[in-house]
Amino acid sequence: MEKVLDGYLKELKLPSIREWYRDMAKEAKRENMGYEEYLLALVEKEREERGARRVEKMLKNSKLPLEKKFESFERGRLPQKVNAQIDVLADGSFCDRKENVLAFGNPGSGKTHLLCAIGQELIYKGRKVLFKSCNFLVQDLLRAKKELKLARSLKKLAKYDALIIDDIGYVQQNREEMEVLFALISDRYERSSIMLTSNLPFSGWESIFKSPMTTAAAIDRLVHHSIILELNIPSYRLEHAKKG
Repeated sequence: MEKVLDGYLKELKLPSIREWYRDMAKEAKRENMGYEEYLLALVEKEREERGARRVEKMLKNSKLPLEKKFESFERGRLPQKVNAQIDVLADGSFCDRKENVLAFGNPGSGKTHLLCAIGQELIYKGRKVLFKSCNFLVQDLLRAKKELKLARSLKKLAKYDALIIDDIGYVQQNREEMEVLFALISDRYERSSIMLTSNLPFSGWESIFKSPMTTAAAIDRLVHHSIILELNIPSYRLEHAKKG
């Protein structure tokens, strides 16, 4: 009977029940559990482990640097306002409102670490997140445009609740490259969230988008529904280097 049951559970893709039903049956006898209680315990085990596997897969697919989490982030260095904003952002409700999260600050201020930590919290809450450096993202989109697949790429990116674009403006791109980035920003506007980091304040963004009109249009779409994090603090890396 166990051989047949194992076969059925394998066929139905219930690996946790298949692994645990024997041990839990013994426990059920010891605890005088009823049939329904035993079945519920098994199903809860399957649900719990399936959820853990799903989160593990989503973390892997997100391309997030998983070492950048809240446990290794020194929140005490942050301005009080930003600290208060983090607690709100970690619940993920900004994704429901299709809001963007824009983090500005000097190199080494912790922008990337902070957004990556928030991104991981979003995944634990069941939301799809993708992390990309701006340079690599633009190159991917430009390649898709040249292959007449830009619409398909944008549709694929639209499946993510939050797209983290790291270091916008760090590498200067040409006009054609910035056109595909603007296309992405426009495509996600009021449909899904963008989270980005930048060393440049908005006043310097014309160097990114190359024209005043495109710059204004990009900023308008990003800021219209947004939460802005200003990390005007010294470089974390520089501080630690001095201590060393």
